[in-house]
This record gives sequence, structure tokens and C-alpha cells, in this order.
Amino acid sequence: MIMNSTKVAVVGSGISGAVCASNLARNGVSVTLFESARGPGGRMSQRREVAEDGKELLFDHGAPFFNANNTEVLGLVREWEAKGLVACWREKFGCFDRVSNKFVDLEQEGLISKRYVGIPGMNSVCRALCHEPGVESKFGVSVGRLEWLEDENLWSLIGLDGQNLGQFKGVVATDKNVVSPRFTSVTGRPPPLDLNLVTELAVKLNDIPVRPCFALMIAFAEPLSSIPFKGFSIKNSEVLSWAHCDSSKPGRSTSSERWVLHSTMEYAQTIIAQTGLQKPSNATLTKVAEELFQELQSMGLNISQPLFKKAHRWGAAFPATSIAREEKCLWDKNKRLAICGDFCVSPDVEGAIVSGIAAASKLTDVLSCL
Repeated sequence: MIMNSTKVAVVGSGISGAVCASNLARNGVSVTLFESARGPGGRMSQRREVAEDGKELLFDHGAPFFNANNTEVLGLVREWEAKGLVACWREKFGCFDRVSNKFVDLEQEGLISKRYVGIPGMNSVCRALCHEPGVESKFGVSVGRLEWLEDENLWSLIGLDGQNLGQFKGVVATDKNVVSPRFTSVTGRPPPLDLNLVTELAVKLNDIPVRPCFALMIAFAEPLSSIPFKGFSIKNSEVLSWAHCDSSKPGRSTSSERWVLHSTMEYAQTIIAQTGLQKPSNATLTKVAEELFQELQSMGLNISQPLFKKAHRWGAAFPATSIAREEKCLWDKNKRLAICGDFCVSPDVEGAIVSGIAAASKLTDVLSCL
């Protein structure tokens, strides 16, 4: 049995960290979750924008939906469905070919996994898990350093501002950049975790390739009746990879029609090569929004002028490889450090959930023996 005084820190409130924190808490661990953003979700966060007329617009600008095929994940999804946190998005999707400028293929019924979405936004699951009993969530708190105290056999967490965030028996980190040089090129600071503390894990984490992309959030006063689908992939475009009608998801406001489009990786890489990895300027984002919208307009779909248009950059969010397919997470038993996320299993929401479950299970096992 784990003592309730056993404290574990989880860094990051994306779905991997949130599922891990919830599973640990359900096993009697006292969890403190740290998240640098204002709210939970990571790529499953929901973006709140305001139109010129003052109307609130909500966009799932990262992951548009998720699939669930793994038994453990399906079990969780059923639990979330029962609580009204997720629902099945039952729209038909298509594919648009930029060469012929036509919609080419329809999905075959029965061949496509169900698409699940959070209600009322993709962040609903993370939000609920972060507020479960036994989980204390601290938003707007960035962890600057994870220090291993050899004599006390504990981890000490230090905030970016140098503040002492507490000492913990175990740590779960859910950011693939926790030891990566990429952290430095984005923030100008050394990564939170010293490579020499976890040499074996560091080798695997050193430079995980990523697929950057730009998201375009657009809203229209009237439905785009010329588009026969509420979601479609785009082939043979150098600029756009897919488009989804956010306002067609269950539990969403339909006072405006809202779409989210994602650029191709190649387009994003070209922009990043010109502007660097630092946070993109407003001028860059305005230019990108214009270019992505122009590509949509040039498909001959008779798209009206939007009442809102804004771009967002996902610089290093989507991993292009899986580094722990067997183990499902990276694990240092002696220091009780787990690193989990979609970059461990598969680059999607389901992979992130599987990895979070695995990290919680490793920690629960070792803590129950202490």
C-alpha cells in the first residue's frame, strides 16, 4: 500500500501527464502537477478568441479528434463518455485533391475507427483529470530545473523564477524537450533536466525529430455550403494538409461556423527556416494566416470572407518518431523518474494516453515497495 504522504511531481498537463497524474492519485499517491500554460491540455487545449463584434470563438487548434483501439484506452474512453467528457463525432470525412481540384474519395463505412472529441472542447478530459481528488494542479508555473538530491534520495523542483517548488519521491516529465538542446534554441535556457543525471535516457531523448505545422483558425457568419464534408484531408498541396469544421463537433456553439486547418510540415519548415524557432512575430502569423487562407480559397470551393482569421504555430509539438514502443515510457528505477508522452509510443492522443498509463504503473510499483 502506498502512503498518502508519498509525493510525486508530474510536469505537463497534456493528456499523457493528466492520465498519469489521475492514475497515480487513484493508487494513493499525492500528486502535484505543474503546467507552464494557463490551462491544461497541451495539444488538446482549446483556444479562446474574440471576434471583432465581441463574440467569443472557441477552437480545438491542435488535435482535432482522437481514436481509441487499445483496450486500456477504450476502457478510459467509456468512463469519460459516461461522465459526458467525450462523445463520438459522427460526421463523414473526405479527401480533396489539389491537382484535379475535386473531392476524390469518400470514407468506407466500417473501415474507419470512431472519432472521439472532448465536450465542450478537446481539453475537457485533461481539465477533469487535473482536478481529481489527490491531484493538486499548479497552472502558470514553469519548472526551470529538476535537481536530484543524492543524500535525501529525493527530487527537488525549482521554478523558472528560482522559486523552490518542493521535494518529491518521484517525477514524471511529459515534455520531450526536457533534456533536449531544442529547449535551449527555443528559450535560450539550459534544459530542466541535466543530461548527466540520466545518461541512458538522455541518449534516447537527445534529438527527437518533430513535424512542425501552422494551424489556421477561421470563423464564418454563414455555413460553407459548398463543402460537402465537415472534415477532409488535402493531397498534392504544398501548403495545407487538412481542414475540419470545429463547430460541427458535438457540444459546440453553432452561432458561427468555425474551421481549423493545418499546414503541411514542408510549409512550416520553410517559414521556420526564415524566421527561426523563437516565438513567431504577429507579422509572421498574419502572413501565414493569409497564405493558408489563400490556398483554401484557390481550391475553387467558393469560400466567403471570414469574420475571423488567425494562425498559431506548433513548432515542436508533433513527434516524427517513437522511442519506447516496447516499454511505453522511459524509466529510471533508481531515481524514480519516468518520461512519457506520444513520442514514446505513437504520435497521437492514444499513444500519449498509453504512455501516461505505463509511467503511472512503473511509479506505483516501485513506490509500493518503499
